[in-house]
Amino acid sequence: QELLRVMRTIDDRIVHELNTTIPTASFVEKIDAGQTCKELYQSLMDAHTSRERIIKNCIAQTSSIVKTLREEREKAQDDVALLKQLRKEQTKLKLMQSELNVEEVVNDRSWKVFNERCRIHYKPPKSQ
Repeated sequence: QELLRVMRTIDDRIVHELNTTIPTASFVEKIDAGQTCKELYQSLMDAHTSRERIIKNCIAQTSSIVKTLREEREKAQDDVALLKQLRKEQTKLKLMQSELNVEEVVNDRSWKVFNERCRIHYKPPKSQ
C-alpha cells in the first residue's frame, strides 16, 4: 500500500502539474503546450499501466497462496495456525482487490483533469 501511495504521486499532483506547465492564453506562445500535454499523457499512461500491472501481480500471488492454504486446510482441519494464516492472506487478497477499485477512481479523476486542461492542445491516440 505504501508503494502504491508513492506511485500515485503523479495523479495526486496532476492539477499542480497542469497549472504550472500549461500556459494561460497570454503566455501560449512561450511554451509548447501540445508537447507538454503529450509528455504528461505518456507519464500518466506509464504510471497507470505500471500500477495496474503491479496490483494484478500481487492479486495473482496472493490468490495462489490462498489456494494453497485452502488445500492444506482441507487436509488439516484442526490446525489453528494454518487457519490464522489463511485468514490473513484472504484479508490481504481483499485489500489488493479493493486497491484495483481505488486505482480506477484515481485514474478516472486524473484523466478528467487532464482532458479538461489539455483537450485543446493535444489529442491522445484513440486507445485511451
